[in-house]
Amino acid sequence: MSLFTRVVMAGARNPVISRAVTKTVPGRALAHLFVAGDDLPSALSAAETLNGKGMLVSLDLLGEEVHDLATAEVALDGYLAAIDELARTGIDGNVSIKLTQLGLSVDRGFAQAALDRLAVAALGAATTVTIDMEDSRFTKATVDLYEAAQKQHGNLGICLQAYLRRTPADLERLAPLGGHIRLCKGAYVEPDAVAHQGTASVDAAFASLLERLMSFAECRPAIATHDSDLIELASRLGDKRTEPWEYQMLYGVRPQLQEQLVSDGHALRIYVPYGSDWYPYLTRRMAERPANTIFFVRALIGRK
Repeated sequence: MSLFTRVVMAGARNPVISRAVTKTVPGRALAHLFVAGDDLPSALSAAETLNGKGMLVSLDLLGEEVHDLATAEVALDGYLAAIDELARTGIDGNVSIKLTQLGLSVDRGFAQAALDRLAVAALGAATTVTIDMEDSRFTKATVDLYEAAQKQHGNLGICLQAYLRRTPADLERLAPLGGHIRLCKGAYVEPDAVAHQGTASVDAAFASLLERLMSFAECRPAIATHDSDLIELASRLGDKRTEPWEYQMLYGVRPQLQEQLVSDGHALRIYVPYGSDWYPYLTRRMAERPANTIFFVRALIGRK
């Protein structure tokens, strides 16, 4: 774990800092630069604005690992409501989910059934479901459940994290199933045995996986990065494809770049988080890469 990550995560656990961010007007103002709002109507409003700029969206109801099925049911109902609203409003978007928020660590069968319900609902709404990748405790289960659901329903996608050493094998396993594969760097602190360490090593892994992902005609690559060098590499590789692919970026991060990519004719999907449980999301985004914190600070002071 880098010193930067240690500092940010230690700060995130400090109750004084937590209260300063979550209970004060400036703190909430900072959060709402990167979180669409506390509820679904706020997320839908943000999504409509982004659609108006030519951007696709992915709605994400914020929440962490749950420890009882009642809480998982609430999250499931929230995502079903989001899918219903996408169909009702005609917003061009999908939903991104976390399996631990749907009870994976409590009852795997419940999580699988919840995933099936969401996939069926999304089929009825002519949209898709993306499964976010969480920390390495859940990687195998997430891959297994995705594989089963994608084979059955055919309208899902999954996020793969470039820094995990197992990801090349997962990509070879999952890309032929179709759907969409979201490639990101990785957002959790993992040991060396599990994940590449250091910016250069992670970037090299991302570039290698990006090249391989772009070679699969069966799936839709979704390149999730704000790194200018990797964006340029994706553009060069994407120019050689005849099949669809897209960039993905976070709500509120590098908005001028987002608009430029769309202006240049690229498909771009914005990850739109919403909900009251936004503090862990915000701190994890800031801790995963120093560059993200720079983007956040620039946005806060009005620079793009």
